[in-house]
Amino acid sequence: MKPFVLLLLLLASLQAAERTRVMMGTFATVSVPDAGAGCIDRAFSAMTFVEKALSSYDPAAEVYRLNRDKTLAISPALYDALQSAERYYVQSSGYFDITIGALSRGAYRFGEKERLPGRAEIAGLPIGLKLLEFNTTTARLAPGAMLDFGGFGKGVGVDAAVTALRQCGVREGTVALSGDIRCIGRCLLAIQDPFSERTLMAFESVAPETGMSTSGDYRRFIGDKSHNHLIDPKTRTPERSFASITLVGTVRSGDLDAWTTAAAVMPPEKSVAFLRTLPVGYVLIYNDGTMVKSDNLSHYLRALEAKHEDD
Repeated sequence: MKPFVLLLLLLASLQAAERTRVMMGTFATVSVPDAGAGCIDRAFSAMTFVEKALSSYDPAAEVYRLNRDKTLAISPALYDALQSAERYYVQSSGYFDITIGALSRGAYRFGEKERLPGRAEIAGLPIGLKLLEFNTTTARLAPGAMLDFGGFGKGVGVDAAVTALRQCGVREGTVALSGDIRCIGRCLLAIQDPFSERTLMAFESVAPETGMSTSGDYRRFIGDKSHNHLIDPKTRTPERSFASITLVGTVRSGDLDAWTTAAAVMPPEKSVAFLRTLPVGYVLIYNDGTMVKSDNLSHYLRALEAKHEDD
């Protein structure tokens, strides 16, 4: 899950039609020129389709039913998502792992019914991609295993919405789903300071179809930020190094979302090394307030306004 309003959208004047709905456990906003207002429902329908495949909260969704029944005839949408998850697992050396669900969805409880698991419980949970088997028609989970697509499901939803808008003829606009946002054409964006409610950086996208994704530890936690929702599947403990990580690039939002999630739970040195292998720019804000931005950030953003340390 990505924290709400980690990315603040500054609407350009031509984006006059805007609607927001609660979707995928957060707020989804679609903004387009007045001429494209009739296409907004298509974008929301596309995100709903993704939610019905990947949600682990909706009893009618495929992933919920797979977690419950352990065997399921799957749709092409879920098959594609499982293939992507497998790819992210390999790219991140196992730091992106959708089988974290036994911990993130089972042992930990965030929200109104908060719950912190004990060490013995955490150690005994079944986690690991070897617990999942799937082909084009069927998926199977080992007993006790659970999937959690919160690490990139919202990015997939953004991609689906943008595709729907494009097919409807929209050439300018934005889709934002919690910490994931995509420009159709170019747009103005801002990143929120993870230590306050103020805007930390404001800028304009340089390349058309620029996407951004942010993970942070300050919107969803139990008691204090040391028990946040960004959990390292290797140590089975929440990350404690980064206040927020923002990635920007022209690759799919699903990729940005997953890579941000993986980088956020890695040890700092591994996170930076991982990000340098990817076709993205990044802004890292450590919990001590230190900020580091990649040298290539200007390939994607113009008029960045922030004090920073170049890496």
